[in-house]
Amino acid sequence: MVERVSATEKALTEIVRLEKQHGPLFFHQSGGCCDGSAPMCYPRGDFKVGEQDVYMGEIGGQPFYMGKSQWEYWQHTHLIIDVVPGRGSGFSLEAPDGIRFLTRSRVYSEAETDELDKLGPPPSGAQMNARAEAAAG
Repeated sequence: MVERVSATEKALTEIVRLEKQHGPLFFHQSGGCCDGSAPMCYPRGDFKVGEQDVYMGEIGGQPFYMGKSQWEYWQHTHLIIDVVPGRGSGFSLEAPDGIRFLTRSRVYSEAETDELDKLGPPPSGAQMNARAEAAAG
């Protein structure tokens, strides 16, 4: 199955470290004015997703969402989350550590595009919330 998002080994190592420090995490990439197009890492539950968010998958066992307008622009690419030196947004959990998450991408192959077309668009944040509520029963 084609993944829409993955992470480098460096990013996965940072996710493990942050999870030990903060508990379950959540990633969101909005493309908004304050955070640009950088993926933001929050403690899970500190950010409410909705209809304008798209569930991209998981990295390091943590959910990754993207704003719908960003997804419409990037939907033909596989997102690869990395970590690089530098100061990211003050809102993201890794910011105080002198590193930041960064999104790299590559265009899907023709076979991957065909598989994604069969799967249809990814679920919205509202759809994922409804699934979680149903599972919690």
